[in-house]
Amino acid sequence: MTSLSRRGFIAAGAASLVAPALAQQPGHEHHGGHYERLNQPGRIPKPALADSQNVFDSPAPKAANPGRWQPKALLPLPRSEMAWAAAHEDRMHIVGGYGEQRTDRPYHHVYDPKADKWSDGAPLPQGANHVGVAFLDGRLYAIGGFLEQNRKPHPRCFVYDPKTDKWAEIAPLPRPVGSAAIVGLNGLLYAIGGAIGDTTDTKTSVNWHRVYDPKTDKWSERTPMPTARDHTGTLAIGNLIHVIGGRVDSFHTNSNLHHAYDPATDKWAPRNPLPTARSGHGAVLYRGKVFVMGGEGTNRVFGQMEAYDPASDGWEQYAPMLTPRHGLGAALVGDAIHVAGGGPVMGGGVQSAIHEAFVLA
Repeated sequence: MTSLSRRGFIAAGAASLVAPALAQQPGHEHHGGHYERLNQPGRIPKPALADSQNVFDSPAPKAANPGRWQPKALLPLPRSEMAWAAAHEDRMHIVGGYGEQRTDRPYHHVYDPKADKWSDGAPLPQGANHVGVAFLDGRLYAIGGFLEQNRKPHPRCFVYDPKTDKWAEIAPLPRPVGSAAIVGLNGLLYAIGGAIGDTTDTKTSVNWHRVYDPKTDKWSERTPMPTARDHTGTLAIGNLIHVIGGRVDSFHTNSNLHHAYDPATDKWAPRNPLPTARSGHGAVLYRGKVFVMGGEGTNRVFGQMEAYDPASDGWEQYAPMLTPRHGLGAALVGDAIHVAGGGPVMGGGVQSAIHEAFVLA
């Protein structure tokens, strides 16, 4: 386990940018040596391959108020494949992932938007990538994950108390899984989908649906997801859990499926599909809508931002990300969507320290 000493931060300090063309300009200071390869130490500029893989266009109708993105303080180091982020009391937490030429890092970075600074929280007890995370009743849960590059899942689970900055181990998953979607709702923790397999050839998506009760420290089964997938965008809207997009075994077979689960009836129902099929994307509830950003596909890294309105069951497109990425950490902090880290090119070969925030006027 690497020492997670307190690190300084680098403020981006650039003006707000909206147009994708600006985001792709090779001379933009925001795209300097803030990237690193998984197989080679040392910072690098934004890879040239990213420009050919970046996709900004969405088939969804344009929103009247597109919003805007702006750079924020860089992550302490380039990271990707954390899978998600979680926020509580105006702090964003990102744990695990790829970094510094390893795929089993125990990183735990915490972002304070008021100071625009990152700090180190207590390291995750089991370093891993694609760790499922969610807050429930003021505590952060870290569920499963992969020990190797997007494979070899483990079953261990942990809970973190922000007040004491300490982790504790809880009951393990019934079976190991990585890249599962985790949602805290009404006193229970839901673990949906994910992937299993110790090798790239045996890796497969699962439709598993399990629920953890902190009061009993036990897992139980619920109705499986209609279609097995992982790397989804999943979150609660009111008393329903929405699972949006994701991959079926591989990003070559991404899905645009969108299902809603009702815990009261233990049933799933289809919703309007995601306009852009993708996986490894972020999904954040902001001002009553689900904003979906980033993700990857075959020779594609998506920058488009599409938002779902549960009232109309419709989708619209908003201002695209300045820097398309996948395997990122995305969460609502205050009144802004923050997106940190992620891979700028398809696959896990390159990590980034880029951190950008989206706001509506």
